[in-house]
Amino acid sequence: MTRECAGGRHWEREYRTAGAGQTQELARALGTSLRAGDLLLLSGELGAGKTTFTQGLGEGLGVRPGIISPTFVLVRIHPSQGSGPDLVHVDAYRLASPAEIDDIDLENTMDTSVTVVEWGAGMVEHLSESRLEVTLLRATGSPDTELVTDFSSEDDDEERIVRIAGIGPRWAAPPEQLG
Repeated sequence: MTRECAGGRHWEREYRTAGAGQTQELARALGTSLRAGDLLLLSGELGAGKTTFTQGLGEGLGVRPGIISPTFVLVRIHPSQGSGPDLVHVDAYRLASPAEIDDIDLENTMDTSVTVVEWGAGMVEHLSESRLEVTLLRATGSPDTELVTDFSSEDDDEERIVRIAGIGPRWAAPPEQLG
C-alpha cells in the first residue's frame, strides 16, 4: 500500500511479513538501495523485529555478518565487505535526550555509513534532513504471554506489519527495490 502523507513525509508503504525470514528479505531488498549518509529510524515494541530487520539491511548492504542488538554497547559498526558503506547500528533505548545521541558522535560517521537507530524517534532527526522511518508491529498475544526481545524460535513465523515512510529530499519517491 502506498499513500501520500503529511508532516514532511513524501510517502508511506505498508508490508506484511510472515516471519523473521520475510522481514529480513524485505530489509535486504531495501538495503540494496541505501548509500552512505542514509539515516533510518526503527520503531516498534520489544520483540517487534528491529534487530532482525537490521540484519536483513546488513545483508543487502554487504556488511560483515553477525549483526546483534547494540543494547548494552549503544553502537556497533559493521564494516562493508566490498565497496559499499559501513552500517552503524545504534540502540537509543537507554538514552534520555538528543544530547546523549550527540555524545555518541554519530555525525563523525554519517557521511560514510548507513546509520540505523533503534528507539531513535525524537532523538536523531536532527542528524539528517532525509530519513526513512520504519515501524515494525507484531500481533500481540495474551497478557500472560512471556515478552520476547526479538524473533525467537517460538515466534519465527509470527506475522509482522512493516511501515516504511520516506522523509526529506533523498526519499521523495520510494526505492524501486521495494516494488
